Amino acid sequence: MGTNAVTSGEQVDRQARILEAAMDLLSRHGISGVSMRAVAREAGVALGLVNYYYDDKTTLIRAALRRVDEHDLLLVAPDPSVAPDEQLRRALRRVAGADLLTTRYLSLRLHLWALAQADEDYAQINAAAFDRYIDGLAALVSSARPGLAWEACRERASDIVVIQNGMWLTALLGVDTASIQRSIARTEQIAFAPVPDEIAGGQVPFRP
Repeated sequence: MGTNAVTSGEQVDRQARILEAAMDLLSRHGISGVSMRAVAREAGVALGLVNYYYDDKTTLIRAALRRVDEHDLLLVAPDPSVAPDEQLRRALRRVAGADLLTTRYLSLRLHLWALAQADEDYAQINAAAFDRYIDGLAALVSSARPGLAWEACRERASDIVVIQNGMWLTALLGVDTASIQRSIARTEQIAFAPVPDEIAGGQVPFRP
């Protein structure tokens, strides 16, 4: 193999570095701080390499949205080796992980949400990602509360996401550990609330 040959692993690493640079710029400066030249400088690569992997700024932002979508799905990914109740509890607590409650990550999400409100194309990507996350969380709720109808599982998942997003936005102003723990406890209350048949049967309601 010649000395100028580039392995597929190196290509993936370069592309990932470029995307991470774009996400860093977006988190610090918003959409106005993202340009192909700025990304190349941030990633420490030639401008031509950025243009090779991404056609334009819009393509980069789409890729950033999809990267966040992939990360969100990992938060609610099922783990068959763990009991359904514990799977759900872990997912609810995972959103308060130290790697997420950082200014960089939370600011990135805030800017991406703002973009979704300002651009129809980004809005569609964001809406599809939101639905996938809701479905993933609802699936965990369904496994833990098998007597609950699917639509009710999605309703609980939607209510939980409102709390989770509020927790993330509030954390931008400063992480309040006690408040975060109360927020997680509230999401567990919603997730594990008894199904109607249990209430009618006189079973003891869930307590966090």
